Order: sequence, then C-alpha cells, then structure tokens
Amino acid sequence: MSRSLEGKVALVTGGARGIGAAIVRRLAADGARVAFTYSASVEAARALAAEIGEAGGTALAIAADSADAAAVVAAVDATVSAFGGLDILVNNAGIGVVANVADARIEDYDRTFAVNVRAVFVAMQAAARHMRPGGRIITIGSVNAERIPFAGGAIYAATKAAVAGMSRGAARDFGPLGITVNVVQPGPIDTDMNPADGPWASAAKAMLVSGAYGQGADVAALVAFVAGPESQFITGACLNVDGGYLA
Repeated sequence: MSRSLEGKVALVTGGARGIGAAIVRRLAADGARVAFTYSASVEAARALAAEIGEAGGTALAIAADSADAAAVVAAVDATVSAFGGLDILVNNAGIGVVANVADARIEDYDRTFAVNVRAVFVAMQAAARHMRPGGRIITIGSVNAERIPFAGGAIYAATKAAVAGMSRGAARDFGPLGITVNVVQPGPIDTDMNPADGPWASAAKAMLVSGAYGQGADVAALVAFVAGPESQFITGACLNVDGGYLA
C-alpha cells in the first residue's frame, strides 16, 4: 500500500467502529496521523488507537458527541493541538432513525439533524480556521439521499440529501482557499448498524449488482483516494460506492 498521505493530519468523526474505523485504519496505513472521535464506544476507540499504534501508525481517540456543537469544535482544536495542523476532515459520524413521518418524534428528528447535518457544518467551519491549500473535506453521505426504497427512512434520507447540497455549496466557498469538498455515498455496507443478514438485507441485496453487501474497506478506499494528491480536480462531487444500488 502506498504512503500517499505521509505527513498529513486527518480527523475522522465517529471513527471508533464500522465504516469510520475502516477509514481510520486506511488513512493511517497511507501515512496520515489520524485523530478520531467517539461517543459511546469507549473500549472500541481505545482498541483501535492501540491497534494502529502497534502497526506503526499514530492515532488519537477523542471523546465527542457530534450532537454537541461545542464538542465538535473542541475535537478539531484538539487534533490541531496534538498534531500541529489539519489537512483532512472526514465527517463520518451519523445516526439513523426508522420512523414513519406520521409517527416520528420531533426529538428524533432534531437529534438526527444535529448529528448528521449540523455537526458537518460546525466541523467544516472549525476546520476552515486551520486548513491550508490542499486541504480535503469529505463527508460520508448515503445513496439514500437519492433513493429510499423502504418506509420509515424519510428523516435519515433528508439529512443525507442536506449534506450533499451543503457540500456542493461549500465547495464553492472553499475553492478559493485551495480546499476541496466532496461527499462519499455508500450503499449497503456490512456493519453492526446494517448487517448483511439484518432485517433490511434481503431488499437491499435485490438492488445490488452482485447481490452482496460491501465492506467498510470499500468505502475507506474511495475516501483515501479523495483525500490524496491525485484528487485535486474533484470537488463538489457526490461519489457513490454502492455496488450498483443506484444503477
């Protein structure tokens, strides 16, 4: 594996498990020093940081609930304080609620938007104070921003559509600073939140070209490319890694 991110500093929100942990591993393997946030997954965060250290990399676990705007800003500042700068921001933290619009609680709506949308805005804004030309802002969206083939997914889909639109606009704002802004949109990925044998798996697999879920490493590979030097002309894009889900 190349060391295309040697000397770079990355922050991955929600990086203790699932897709986030796969991204942390890949960026560290490519040479970046990686900070990542976690909320409830304390043991997983400690184990991941230790794993990367044992492999010769550098990782810093930061406790931060993405629903708390001040905690998101503090995580950016802690990364810069620990590593001397910030080159790559990966907005990965996200939650989902399955509820029919007619029955959904306003509390669930507010928290989902706080984590999935507001935290992305807050992290972008905080990162802008530290990033230099060549910086990368990457948000993990979802193909459900464009297709939601099951009932109860309206709130989640709305948040992912929101970050896609916000990122396209932010690409215009950050372009003069030499910073790219993109969205990586996974399809069905085998994680503990959406396992390949879970309740939605049969319907999801029917929409996939191969009939099989993707892996966290598949998403991490695209994130690593977008974070790297060969992606300098890609900005304002929503890039799918979805096994043909949207084909």
